[in-house]
Amino acid sequence: MRRFLASFLETIEVAFVAVVSVLIIRTFLIQPFLVNGESMEPNFSDGNYLLVDELSYRLREPERGEVIVFRYPGNEAIFYIKRIIGLPGEKVVVNGGEVKIFNKENSGGFTLSESYLPITDKTYGNLEITLKSDQYFVLGDNRSFSYDSRSWGTLAKNEIMGMVRLKLWPINKAEAVGTPNY
Repeated sequence: MRRFLASFLETIEVAFVAVVSVLIIRTFLIQPFLVNGESMEPNFSDGNYLLVDELSYRLREPERGEVIVFRYPGNEAIFYIKRIIGLPGEKVVVNGGEVKIFNKENSGGFTLSESYLPITDKTYGNLEITLKSDQYFVLGDNRSFSYDSRSWGTLAKNEIMGMVRLKLWPINKAEAVGTPNY
C-alpha cells in the first residue's frame, strides 16, 4: 500500500510541475496565435498557426518591420496581427501609394522599400501622423484589405502582446519569421 501511495504522490507531483511549467511558458514566454482574415496576405494567411514571442519586448524595444500580435485598441478582447512601420517619435506620411518616415536620423525622410509586399501593392491613403514616445504605427501586408493604423490610429506599446517568431501551420509552409532590412 505504501508503494502505491508513494507512486501516486510522485505522479501528482510530476503532473503539478508540468502544469505549472506550461502555464509559466504560455503566460510569459510563448503564446500560440491563429491568423484570422486576409489582412497580412501574402505573408500570413487565414488559418496559419503562429508562435508569438512574449519575452523579447520585455528586454528590448520593438523594431520596424517586425510582425506583431497585439490587443486591438478599440476592443482589448480582440487580437490583431500587423507589421510595425512607424516607431515612437517618428512622423509617418502615407501619400501617393508610398510610406515615408521622418526621424532624427532622416530629417528629410525616407521612403520604405517593402520587399515583402507584392510589387503591385500600394499603400492607399493620405495621412500624416507624428507618434508620441510610446506609440507605434502598424500596417497589414495586404494594404488594400487591412484595417490598421490608417483607420484607427496609433498603437500603444502596452497593447503589444509580442512578436511573431514561427509559422507552424500549414506544415508545408512552416518557417521562422524574420525582420526585413530597410
